[in-house]
Amino acid sequence: MNKHHFSQLFDTGSSGRQPIQKPHDHLIIWNIQLAAASLQKRVHIFLFNLEFSQVLEFDYVEKRFMTLDRRQLLKLMAGGAAAGLLTTSVLAQAATKNRIKAIAFDAFPIFDPRPIFALVETLFPGKGKELSNAWRTKQFEYQWLRALAGQYVDFWQATEEGLLFAAKQLNLEISNEKRELLMNAYLNLKPWPDVVPALKSLKDSKIRLAFLSNMTPKMLSTNMHNSGLDEFFEHVISTDRAKTFKPDPRAYQLGVDTLKLKREEIAFAAFAGWDVAGAKWFGYPTFWVNRAGFPGEELGVTPDGTGKTLDQLVDFVNA
Repeated sequence: MNKHHFSQLFDTGSSGRQPIQKPHDHLIIWNIQLAAASLQKRVHIFLFNLEFSQVLEFDYVEKRFMTLDRRQLLKLMAGGAAAGLLTTSVLAQAATKNRIKAIAFDAFPIFDPRPIFALVETLFPGKGKELSNAWRTKQFEYQWLRALAGQYVDFWQATEEGLLFAAKQLNLEISNEKRELLMNAYLNLKPWPDVVPALKSLKDSKIRLAFLSNMTPKMLSTNMHNSGLDEFFEHVISTDRAKTFKPDPRAYQLGVDTLKLKREEIAFAAFAGWDVAGAKWFGYPTFWVNRAGFPGEELGVTPDGTGKTLDQLVDFVNA
C-alpha cells in the first residue's frame, strides 16, 4: 500500500493530500496501529499523516486492514476491536523502539539482590527487614549526598558506610566478621532466572549489551564472571569512571560515550523508579524492570515500557 492508496481508503479526495476535516478521522490512524500491533503481525508499509502531509515509516499494520473501506473501518473502530486509542506520543515511542541498537542495564535487573537481605536476617534474627531497609536507604543517601557535595567515594565504600550507620541507628552491634560477610555478599550475586534466555534472545537480535551501573568495576566484573555472563556484555560501564552516581547526567553520558551511539539508540533498563526518572530526563528510551511491583515515582516522567521480567524487555525492544 502506497500513500495514494492509503489516502483513497480515507476518502481524501482526488489529490490524496487534502486533510480530512471530520473530527474522528485523525484517530483512525492511531487505532489502526494499536489493533494491528495487538495482532502481532508485522507488515512494512508507509503511513500518510493526513494532518501534517508527512509520510511516516511504520511497521505494525496488519494486512487485513488494507482491504477495509472507510465505512467498514469506522464500524470496526466503534465496535471496540481496535482496543482503544493510540496517541501520538505512543506512536513516537514505537518509532523510537525501532531505532534501538543497544541496551544499557543497571546491575539489578540482571543480579538478584534478595540473598543479601536474607543474609541480614540470618545474622540479625528478627531485625533483618528493619536493618535491610535502613541500610538501603542510607546506601543511596550517602552516594547522592557525596556526589552533590563533590566528596565522591565509590559504591563499595558508600555501601559499607551505610551499613555501619544503619546498624548504629538500630543499636545493633556489627562485628568485623558480620560486616565482611554482608559486604562480600555483593560479590556473590546470581542472575535472576529469566536473565540468560533473555540475553541470548537479545544477542540473537543483534542488540548490543552493556552494564551502566553505580557499582564499582570490580563488583560488576566479579558478579558477571561468577554468573557466566561474560559472553553477553560488550561493555561494563561503572559510573566510577565519572566519579559520580546516577542520576547525575554525567553518569548516563558514559553510555553514549562508550557505545558511540546516540542516546535515543540506547535503551536503558532500570531496576529502581528513581533510575527510570534519571534515564528519561537524560533522554534514553527507558524500560522499567519493576520486579518488586513498586509504584512509579512522582517525578513527572514515566518509562517507555514496564514489566516484571526481562522477557517483557525483549518484547519491548523487538516490537
